[in-house]
Amino acid sequence: MQSTGRGERRAAIYLRRPRSGAWSRRAFLKKSFPDFFSIDRSEQSTKMLYRSGNREYSSLLYNFLWGKACNMKTDFNLAPDLARLREEIARRRTFAIISHPDAGKTTLTEKLLLFGGAIQLAGTVKARKASRHATSDWMAMEKERGISVTTSVMRFNYNGYEINLLDTPGHQDFSEDTYRVLTAVDSALLVIDSAKGVEAQTKKLMDVCRMRSTPIITFINKLDREGLPPLDVMADIEGHLGISCVPLTWPAGMGSAFRGVYDLRAEELRLFSARHNGRKVEDKIILQGRDGSGLEEYLGDAAAQLRADLELLRLAGTPFDLEKYLGAEQTPVFFGSAINNFGVQELLDTYTELAPAPQGRPAVFPDKPLADGTYAAGFIEPDDLEFSGVVFKIQANMDKAHRDRMAFLRICSGRFHRGLKLRHHRSGKELNLNNAMIFMAQERSGTDEAYPGDIIGLPNHGTIKIGDTFTERIPLKFTGIPSFAPEHFRRVRLRDALKTKQMKKGLEQLAEEGAVQLFRPLTNNDYILGAVGLLQFEVIISRLADEYGVDGSYEPVNACCARWVYSGDKIQFEDFKDYYRGDLALDAEGALAYLAPSPWKLESAMERYPEVEFRVTREIN
Repeated sequence: MQSTGRGERRAAIYLRRPRSGAWSRRAFLKKSFPDFFSIDRSEQSTKMLYRSGNREYSSLLYNFLWGKACNMKTDFNLAPDLARLREEIARRRTFAIISHPDAGKTTLTEKLLLFGGAIQLAGTVKARKASRHATSDWMAMEKERGISVTTSVMRFNYNGYEINLLDTPGHQDFSEDTYRVLTAVDSALLVIDSAKGVEAQTKKLMDVCRMRSTPIITFINKLDREGLPPLDVMADIEGHLGISCVPLTWPAGMGSAFRGVYDLRAEELRLFSARHNGRKVEDKIILQGRDGSGLEEYLGDAAAQLRADLELLRLAGTPFDLEKYLGAEQTPVFFGSAINNFGVQELLDTYTELAPAPQGRPAVFPDKPLADGTYAAGFIEPDDLEFSGVVFKIQANMDKAHRDRMAFLRICSGRFHRGLKLRHHRSGKELNLNNAMIFMAQERSGTDEAYPGDIIGLPNHGTIKIGDTFTERIPLKFTGIPSFAPEHFRRVRLRDALKTKQMKKGLEQLAEEGAVQLFRPLTNNDYILGAVGLLQFEVIISRLADEYGVDGSYEPVNACCARWVYSGDKIQFEDFKDYYRGDLALDAEGALAYLAPSPWKLESAMERYPEVEFRVTREIN
C-alpha cells in the first residue's frame, strides 16, 4: 500500500464514517479553518461562504483548501493569506495604451516610464537617426522605421502601485496583436492626436474595448501644435466612439500660444515648458483657483478664454461618475504634450487612483461536460487562493544570442512564487516554475513572487501556445482569446535551399506569436502566410533574415480570404473536403481552413454545403 503523509492520514480519519459518526469533508474544513468561512448546510452541495457578507466563493477555493488541509502539519487558518492577496491585488494596475498610428502612443509610454521612475532618460520614436530609441521599441525594424510592430510589456512601481503597462502596435496591420492584448488588461489608455481627432484605427480599437466593457481614460496629445478646438475633439470622440467625455484637465491655449493646463479637480494651473531634454521636469503650479488676477500675468489674452471655457464646463459639462467610467460608459479626458512631458504627471496620478484593480475572468471547466456538448462555465475571481493564469502572447528571439521564446502569462488568481508547481492543462504536464521573468520591454529579470494582474514570462521550448491555461490543480480553460481570419496571403520562397530547415523553424516560431498565421496546404508542401495587414509580411521576412539568417521572399498566392470549417455532418463534411481539397490547408494548430480563391467561390461553397460552418474567428484552444 502506498504510504500516506501525516496530513493525508489525518484527513482520512476525519473522513471515514463509523457508526458513532465522523467528520465529513465539509466539517473537517470548517474545523481546520474556523475563521475563514462558514458552511451553508441548507443545500446538499458543499458551498463555501465568507463570514463577512456571506459572499459565495468558487470551487477553486474549495479544492485549494482541501489540498492544503491534506498536507498541513498543524491547524491553521488562511485568513492572513487572503488578506495579503487582496492587499496586493488592490495595488495592481494593468492597462494597455492604444491609438491610431502617429498619435504619440509610444512617446507617452516613454514619459509614463520616466515619471514612474523606471527610466531616467526618455528616448524617441523617430526613424533611423535617433540617438536614443524608445524603450518599448526594441526590434531592429522598430528602430529603423520608427514604428511599433509588437506589444511590449513593462512593469514599474509608482506611489506604491505596481503598474503593468502594455504598449501596443498602432498600425492597423498589427491590430490582431493589439486585439489579443486587450483581453489581458483591465483598462486602456486611449491617445488622440489633437489635430486629427478620431481616426479609423481608433474606431476599431474602441469596438474591441466596448465588447469587453473595458474602462478607458483618454489623453488628447500634441497640444503644443495647432489642432482642433478642445470642445470639437471631445464632440468627435462622443460622436464616433459613442462614449461620454468628462475633462479632468483643460488646456490654456494651443500651438505656439499653449501656456499650460488647468486641473479641474484640484483647481490648479500648471505652466507649460518645452525645456526638458528627455528628462523629467516638475510641472510648476503657478496659481490655485480660477478667479485670481494671476491668470492675466501668466496667460495674457488666453486668461479670458480659459475663464469662459471653465464657466461653460461648470454650467453644461457632464460630472464625472466613477461607476460609469468603470462600466465603459464615460471616459475621463486629459490634455497635454507627451513629447514635452506635459500633462503626464496628472494623467499617471489620476490613473492609479481611478483605474480598476485586476478583475475576474470567465472560464470553462473541461472536467464538467454538459448534455449539449459544451462545458460548465464559471467566473474566476482574482482573490481565489489557487493560482491560475492564461497565456496571451508568445515572443520569439527577445534574446537573439539564445534564440529563446517567451510566453507572456497574465496571472488571473492566487499568488505566484518561485518553485510553484503548475499544471499545463492542454498538455496535462506539470511544470516547476523556478525561472519566471518580469519585463521592461526587451530587458527582463527573475521574480520571486507575483500577483493577479501581473504579467510574467515563462521560458517556452515550443510546448506553450497562446490561450494555454495554467493552474495548481483545478482543470479549467479561460475563454475569450480569439484568432481572426486573415485577409491577405503570401507564399514564402527561399533563395537558398540549404536553409530549408531554418526557414521552417523560423516560420513556425514566428507564427506562434499570433501576428501571422501559417498554413500548410493539403496538396503540397508550400508555406503560406496569412495576415490581417500587408506590412506583417515585410516584418516576417525581415525577422527571418535578422533572427534566423534566412534570406527569403514572398509572392502572391491564389487566396483572398480564409474560413475555418467545421461540421457535425460527417458524410457531407467528407464530401466537402474531397470537392475543395485543393483549397484546404491546416493552420499551425492543425485546424482545417478553406482558403477561398475569391469571394464568389466562398459564397458558392457556403451555398453548396449548408451543413458546413465557415467561421471568421476561432477560439484559441
